[in-house]
Amino acid sequence: MKRKQIFFTQIGKAELLEVDLPEIQNDEILTKMEYTVVSAGTERACLIGMNNTPQKFPMSLGYCGAGCVVKAGRNVQNIKNGDRVLVYHGYHTDYNISKEDEITKIENDEVSSLESAFVIIASMGLGGVRKLEIELGESAMIMGQGLLGIFATQFLRLSGANPVIAADLNKDRRDLAIELGADYAFDPSDKFFVQRVMEATKGKGINGCVEVTGVSAAMYQALQCASRMGRISLLGCTRVSDCSVDYYQQVHRPGVKLIGAHNFVRPKFESYPHHWTHHDDCRAILDMISTKRIRVQPIISRIVTPNEAPRIYNELVYNKNFPLGTVFDWRNI
Repeated sequence: MKRKQIFFTQIGKAELLEVDLPEIQNDEILTKMEYTVVSAGTERACLIGMNNTPQKFPMSLGYCGAGCVVKAGRNVQNIKNGDRVLVYHGYHTDYNISKEDEITKIENDEVSSLESAFVIIASMGLGGVRKLEIELGESAMIMGQGLLGIFATQFLRLSGANPVIAADLNKDRRDLAIELGADYAFDPSDKFFVQRVMEATKGKGINGCVEVTGVSAAMYQALQCASRMGRISLLGCTRVSDCSVDYYQQVHRPGVKLIGAHNFVRPKFESYPHHWTHHDDCRAILDMISTKRIRVQPIISRIVTPNEAPRIYNELVYNKNFPLGTVFDWRNI
């Protein structure tokens, strides 16, 4: 049996190829994918071979998707044929093979597979928010309104942060952040950016900040805006670092906490306060979508066929305003 799969075949080049589909093992699950979502920041970094990426070609990504189980190995206990599932650590392909611990069952019938396809990446935003330990009435800021950032904005609103401040260079994304719950949305290239943040917080600065961009300049601004004893959750993957931070004046003396929030730094088996497992966060987000506390539809920019992968990824490399929610539809490939 064959499957179609998107590969980065060399730096800057993506192709949809037909490859052999291995036989599943007794502890594996075969899922026919419906939708997979492009994680623009991570995939672009890998596609152009940035620092802190594998830099080995060919490679295949696509860790955020939803589909329907067509075959479960004999040792699989909690997933059966016909279940709708989220596939973590999968690929952009029509058939994914996964271990059971990489699968989360979608038990909310009212949540569409298209909405569900965004849940894994949303869980990463939620993980970064949880680590801030926001209390009702504390101020919060999200540096970057890509997919992780726009979900983090919604989660901070639900967490009781006040005000919620979004920052992004793109006006359309700032406008969407306001629509989805931000009280303010500022352009970080504005020379008065820090002043505007301080005014919005009545001069106190930001209690909790989710830094999603991974850009050193954004991290420097986050430190400039931090309150005394503020917390900054480092959610975005830093590809290029510099030494512009005065750690004594900006971190040590004001007591600012820098918190690593990579998605791999999670409890594996049991959630505890501010540190939930991947599966528990995914199930919580599915529940929040079903009760309309979290909105996905406004984030979906376009749904494209996988045959368009070369054009889509060329656009990802060269277009700074790459559409926010780009989804591959695998149902009829």
